[in-house]
Amino acid sequence: MLARNTQTNALHWLGKQLFNRNDPAAFFDPLLETLDPMLVQSQTPARVEQVIEETADTRTFVLKPAARWAGFQAGQHVNICVEINGVKHTRTFSLSSSPELWSTQGLVTLTIKRLPGGLVTNWLHDHLGQGQVLGLGEAFGDFLLPKTPQPVLFIAGGSGITPILSQLETMATRDFRAPVTLLYFVRTQRDVIAEERLKAIASRYSALTLNIIATNENDKPRYLKSQDLKAVPGLKARRVFLCGPKGLMDLANELLHQQGVREKDIHSTFFSSATPALNADLADQVLGGKVQFGKSNLEASSEGDASLLEIAEASGLKPRHGCRMGICHQCSCRKTSGTVINRLTGKASGSGEESVQLCISIPHGPVTIDV
Repeated sequence: MLARNTQTNALHWLGKQLFNRNDPAAFFDPLLETLDPMLVQSQTPARVEQVIEETADTRTFVLKPAARWAGFQAGQHVNICVEINGVKHTRTFSLSSSPELWSTQGLVTLTIKRLPGGLVTNWLHDHLGQGQVLGLGEAFGDFLLPKTPQPVLFIAGGSGITPILSQLETMATRDFRAPVTLLYFVRTQRDVIAEERLKAIASRYSALTLNIIATNENDKPRYLKSQDLKAVPGLKARRVFLCGPKGLMDLANELLHQQGVREKDIHSTFFSSATPALNADLADQVLGGKVQFGKSNLEASSEGDASLLEIAEASGLKPRHGCRMGICHQCSCRKTSGTVINRLTGKASGSGEESVQLCISIPHGPVTIDV
C-alpha cells in the first residue's frame, strides 16, 4: 500500500510539473477516447448495453461501467456526464437496478423519463443508443433501506419509482422478512414504469403488497388520501420512503403526520427541483440582494427569483455542480457573510460563515460566497 501511494504521489507531482494538472492520466484522454472510450481516466466510462422502452416517455438504459467503478447501495444516485454539441453536461439520476446485478454481471440500469424542454433527458432519449459511452460518477445518497428488516411503506409518484425499484429488487433478492407496501401513483395505467418488473417482484416476494393507483383516469383526480394510509397494517411501526413530485411528497408528509407517523421514520429523496417554499415567518419578507463572488471579484444583483448557482452562471462563472436539485452537494461552497433561504425547506441560514448549496440557496439580503 505504501509503495502504491508513493507511486501515485510521484505521478501527481510529475503530472503537475509537465501538464499543470492534478490528474495527469487524464491528459491522454483525447487519444485514449479515439482508441477506446472505455479507457478514459478522467471519469468512469460506462457503455450502453441495451435500451428498454418502459413507457412512451421513459427508457431504461442498461450500462456496463468500467471495472474500477466502486458500486452502490440500493436507493442511491449517480451523476452522468454527456457531451452535447461540444459542451459537457452533468445530471443526477437514480440507479434503478439492484446492487446484485452489478456484483454478478457488472451491469447497472438508469430509468430516465423524458422531460419537456429538458436538454439532457431529451438528448439521452434521442441520441444515446447501444454501444455508446457516457461518463459515470460514484454513487451517493442516504435514501437507504433499514440495516435490519422492519416494516416498510413506499410512496412513489411517476418516475420517482426508480430508486424504489432498486430497493424492492434488493429486498426480494435478500428475502427481506418484514411487511412491505408500495403505493405507486401514475397519471394513467399507460404511465406505469417497469410494470412487468414490479409484478414479477410481487409474484416472487410474498411480503410485498403492490398497489398501483391511476390519478387521472376519471373525471375527478384520484390523489393520495388518508384511507390509503389507514389501509396499511401497522402504519406507525413502518419506515416510510417517499419519492416523486413535490406535490405528492408534501401531501404524503401531511397525511403521515396526521396518522401519527414519526418524523424520524419518514425518508424522502427529491426527484425534481423544487420551487421556493418559504416558512410562514419568512413569507412576507423580500428576497434577493447583492451577491458578491469573493474569489472572482464580481458582484451581481438578485431579485429573489434565482438561486446562487443561476446567479453565478448568469455572471459568466462556472461553479462546479451536478444535480441542480440539492441532492448531490457538488455545488456546496463557503458563504462568508449574509443570509440565504433554502428553497427546499424555506428555512433561513445563519448570517456567518457556513457551507451552502448554490443550487437551492436564494439570497436574503447581501451575500458573499467563495466562488
